[in-house]
Amino acid sequence: MSETPTTQQTPEELRREIERTRRELGETVDALSHKADVKQRVSDNPMPLVAVAGGVVAMWLLLRIVRRR
Repeated sequence: MSETPTTQQTPEELRREIERTRRELGETVDALSHKADVKQRVSDNPMPLVAVAGGVVAMWLLLRIVRRR
């Protein structure tokens, strides 16, 4: 956040600051939207999902082997 200026800002300076703040806010919203879109993130990088699925299968197989004994 910007600090309160000690001098009066001109209307043009205020407009530029408002525009910069809007741009930064838009970038933040875009980043948060991307982070919340789990389906898109998995399609971008499926390896963590593959690793979890492999771990689940390995645990299932281990339990089946242990129960047979």
